[in-house]
Amino acid sequence: MSKLFWNIIKAAPVVIGASLLSANSTLAAPETNQVNPEGQTLQQIEQYNSELGDSMSQVTNVSQLRDVSPGDWAYEALRTLVDRYGCIVGYPNQTFRGNQPTTRYEFAAGLNACLQQMERLIAASESVQREDLERLQLLMQEFEAELAALGARVDNLEGRTAFLEDHQFSTTTKLRGEVIMAASGAFGDKKASREFGRGHTRGGRDNLNSTPFFSYRARLNFDTSFSGQDRLRTRLQARNTTNLASVTGTDSARLGFDGNSDNQVEIDLLMYQTPVGDNFTFYLAAIGADFSDIADTKNPFFDGNTIGGLSRFSKKNPLVYRTGDAAIGVSWQAFDSFSVDLGYLVGNGANDPDKSNGIFNGDYLVMAQFNWDPTDKIGLALTYGYGYERPDRSNLSGSTGSPQARNPFVDRDGNSAGVGAHRIGVQGTWRIAERFNIAGWWGGAIASAKSGYFEDEDNAFIWNAAINFSFLDLLREGSHLGVAFGIPPRTDYRTPSDTTYFIEAFYSYPITDNISVTPGAYVIINPNQNNNNDTIVVGSIRTTFKF
Repeated sequence: MSKLFWNIIKAAPVVIGASLLSANSTLAAPETNQVNPEGQTLQQIEQYNSELGDSMSQVTNVSQLRDVSPGDWAYEALRTLVDRYGCIVGYPNQTFRGNQPTTRYEFAAGLNACLQQMERLIAASESVQREDLERLQLLMQEFEAELAALGARVDNLEGRTAFLEDHQFSTTTKLRGEVIMAASGAFGDKKASREFGRGHTRGGRDNLNSTPFFSYRARLNFDTSFSGQDRLRTRLQARNTTNLASVTGTDSARLGFDGNSDNQVEIDLLMYQTPVGDNFTFYLAAIGADFSDIADTKNPFFDGNTIGGLSRFSKKNPLVYRTGDAAIGVSWQAFDSFSVDLGYLVGNGANDPDKSNGIFNGDYLVMAQFNWDPTDKIGLALTYGYGYERPDRSNLSGSTGSPQARNPFVDRDGNSAGVGAHRIGVQGTWRIAERFNIAGWWGGAIASAKSGYFEDEDNAFIWNAAINFSFLDLLREGSHLGVAFGIPPRTDYRTPSDTTYFIEAFYSYPITDNISVTPGAYVIINPNQNNNNDTIVVGSIRTTFKF
């Protein structure tokens, strides 16, 4: 008996895992429970880890599984395994998912749970019933061929893993890439006038002479971790996408991925983040950062380049997030549903020791955001900040609105003043249904001139607002139909003016897990707060490759 016991104990985790595999496919056909091809190994490991993380939970009573009922044909088998050996692991939401095919890695999780439990029973000198050992022996004989095949696949996988480890790019750095290729164009009769106020004539403006063009943006992210929890991101970028503000006369026409490096590779972002204790995350950026790298924009389906918005304006509240270049920040997870983000950001003169630049004498912005996320479907944020921008660099609108909102303190000769501004933003998102999300924001800035002709004048008030709707998984899983409405940054300072209206629609369709195509367009009505300006339409077909 002793020899039989120990021989079976050695194989017990595999055999019990096989029984789990059968039980976990309660409503699935037997032929679906096959080991996945090795060619999908890395992808499946990543998907499985991202889904389960570290939150799989041991089940001590079958009643803890919400989707298992006494009417299921495998109910008794599950109850016996749980009651007798505690050998079942459930998903974080207390489900067993018995009606779906089991992957090789879920199978491995079952094996691991059984192995640990059998070891605990042996260490505690608890008996294992003889009839269970006999069942295990019969199962070993029944599944001898399958277990042998599984062992061969495991050996093959170990060999492939060893090869990858020997030939990997780096033991501490992962390479991730994104390439955008887009065919775009701007359409309208005349370029928008940049004059301020109402009642301007149409005469004297240039024609909007634009033809469709093809451009790209390529990014390589090198993510390095020194402790397994921190990340140093070095981003290399090259691009040649035209800034449509120069073509149309208004910043509101800009694409969200524009910029031109003359096809030269440049460092676009250099940022480090690391946890400090259990509730804090520290951020340090030398170049390329804005406040959205520290704080959540609460715009989950538009703020991105794969399935997100096409325009620059629709991605995030420009008055509070399109700020800075170098940054230092910290995030504090005060409670489960409440967190605080703090940041000190410096403009693109942070590396200049000149007396009007540097960390404290140049452009700067102090920001704070208070986040409340009562559920995983609802998120709200209140953002406040104050900063100063030099006369030649002032851009309160984040290059998304009218010239007056960019810097309202510009005299008739084109001379601008330095600007100090209090900024505030309110953002929110709500996943109303599994396939429908609504998000939006309101942002305002109270600006005052700190130099020049306007220094003693009243404050200027700049504001913007937007709302967007996301319809998910239409026609194919992973797709996104997005519709956005908004008012780009505007001001009535000095002269009452008209309101610019912004409308965007696009549909992102995933060709594969790594390739998506997004056709869409956006419309700017009354560009630059002037109803004498012609409506401008920008269309684009964006193809995104991720690897």
